[in-house]
Amino acid sequence: MDLALLRTFVTVHRAGSFTRAAALLGLSQPAVTSQIRTLERQLGRPLFLRQARGVTPTTIGDELAHKAAPHLDALVEIAETGLDEQVSLRTLHLAGPPEFTAERALPALAELTGDNGQGFALRVSFGTVDETLEGLAAGHHDLAITTARPRGALLTATPLCDEEHVLVAAPRWASRIGPGRLRRKGAYALESLPVVEVHESLPFVSRYWASVFDSRPAASGTVIVPDLRAVLGCAVTGAGLAVLPRYLCASALERGEVVALHEPAVPPLRTYFLVVRTGTLAMPPIARAHEWLLRAAGEWG
Repeated sequence: MDLALLRTFVTVHRAGSFTRAAALLGLSQPAVTSQIRTLERQLGRPLFLRQARGVTPTTIGDELAHKAAPHLDALVEIAETGLDEQVSLRTLHLAGPPEFTAERALPALAELTGDNGQGFALRVSFGTVDETLEGLAAGHHDLAITTARPRGALLTATPLCDEEHVLVAAPRWASRIGPGRLRRKGAYALESLPVVEVHESLPFVSRYWASVFDSRPAASGTVIVPDLRAVLGCAVTGAGLAVLPRYLCASALERGEVVALHEPAVPPLRTYFLVVRTGTLAMPPIARAHEWLLRAAGEWG
């Protein structure tokens, strides 16, 4: 079986589209279509179901992808690193949410890079969950950190850690609410406070309200800024209440720059996952980074 045809097939399987696969491979769409048809003729079975928006693999297509992809990735690994034993640095491509990656993952991986590291350089991309998983599936990343477990067998996810969310505000807002009012009135006591969030849909505040108060927030966002570190900065200056990961606001809480408005018995949690393409943990750099992050997560608390 022609390896070029298999490479095209795996790329289409990961991309979910002949058009996207053609762009990734640097080929024309007709060339990709022709190669897939050639492979289907050789196997005597259809590998994809053509749809208006892309393609869906058949059962045979899924089976072939899951068998072939790890071996093709290993060949790419050999091609990238070469056969020269003197070549020690391999570039690891990591993707994840900006705040968690910057504050947690990168410091944990720092010891594995550079002159005193253990054999790889690091390139980092930030993105949403969908962008990150699509990029990983298409081969743009080697390792991804996400807050959602991917479906299907193409990607393999391992729980990394749980993130506790805290409802915080500057001290002046806490004093305005007063002690005990939040316990008595619940979310109603917070309706007059402005809200700082990462998106107009208020994802962190809405998740907290649903988990703790069994309701939806009544207020809309006063300040919307797409980075949790900036949300913390705005909360410190008194722009409004915010829901933040505890690891991100722990120092500000200790310094009294913000105050935890509520300490529920069961705080809302969000789970992070380490995700790889199935089979790629056989590659030493990916396995090393994967193991190192899991070990570091055990100490984050």
